[in-house]
Amino acid sequence: MLGRRHCQLFSVNTFDNNIIAPLGVSWSLDPVSELEQRRAVMTSSPKVAVYSLSDLKNTTDDALPNYLTSLKVAQNHNHTDVRLLLGYLAVVVSGVTFYFDYTLGFDKTKYWTAWAVAAYFVLNGLFTWWIWRVEKGIVFQGSVKGQKLLLYSRTEKHIPIYHLTARYTSPSAPSLWQEVQLQAPFTRWFTADGFFVAKPFQQWLASEIPPIGQADPGNVVEEIGRGDGSARAMNVQPGRVEEVLDALKDASGRMAGSQGARSRRKA
Repeated sequence: MLGRRHCQLFSVNTFDNNIIAPLGVSWSLDPVSELEQRRAVMTSSPKVAVYSLSDLKNTTDDALPNYLTSLKVAQNHNHTDVRLLLGYLAVVVSGVTFYFDYTLGFDKTKYWTAWAVAAYFVLNGLFTWWIWRVEKGIVFQGSVKGQKLLLYSRTEKHIPIYHLTARYTSPSAPSLWQEVQLQAPFTRWFTADGFFVAKPFQQWLASEIPPIGQADPGNVVEEIGRGDGSARAMNVQPGRVEEVLDALKDASGRMAGSQGARSRRKA
């Protein structure tokens, strides 16, 4: 049987005694603690459909600002404010046009209606342009300890991998932007049942994005398991899972063969 050390070599992340595998299968070294952890996760997070890529991404996106604001990261809502302003202006134009058309009649308001329709299309065009060209998938904008932070997320069709791009500055060079591009399978922080587990997600962010790691050093986890000592993890790239599993099988076979040889010598 493979021990804890062997399990950690091919696991994506460990969460106390519960091991979350790359393929969405969970193993547990302690059935009692696994049951307690599952109950805690089920009561603290909603269940999503594991086959719905949009649900997985939206749940993950929603967890980002919740985690960062808990670290006293000041969130900037400028992008959201502009988007809401454009949307509300379009609604106001539509409402005012309907009101005057209903009360005064079409003949008296047809010229104003034409201008209102043109204004509506302009506002709607600006709204679409703002979402696709300015925001471009931004899920968080803020600053912490003199560092600006922008996070963009995306997924590719039919591929359950979360792509995150982080752009940030340093206090010594506030105009110089640095960029980090990350990706990880959703099974790293979702259980096989579709429940979101915050700890491995927070560890991933803190370990890979310097401003977040500086704000939350207790969640920084490296291959040797540094951090606050409460978690140990080794990251395995999705494309190397089969390679690592084959190596583990070979190692297990050699261990079994050596034990058999020792038993024959004793006999």
